[in-house]
Amino acid sequence: MINNERNNKMSIHQHAMLSNIQKLQFAVLDLALFLDTHPNDLVALYRHNEYATQLKQYREAYEAQYGPMCIMTADTSDTWRYINSPWPWEM
Repeated sequence: MINNERNNKMSIHQHAMLSNIQKLQFAVLDLALFLDTHPNDLVALYRHNEYATQLKQYREAYEAQYGPMCIMTADTSDTWRYINSPWPWEM
């Protein structure tokens, strides 16, 4: 049996962290697209940098507590923890 029972039991804290990460990812991407057509907009640039910094902090905190979010993230544990997280369709 694969860890389905454990995967489906995401804590409220973990779910909230993922939700914040998704919101910040959207904002960073949206602002990056806006900056492609408005490169001199200082407010958009400031917000992009602010949100990108927050996103980095949230991702680092999430990965420190729950393991890597994607296969491109280095995992410092002694096991492959990426498969322990719920798949997107399991959330």
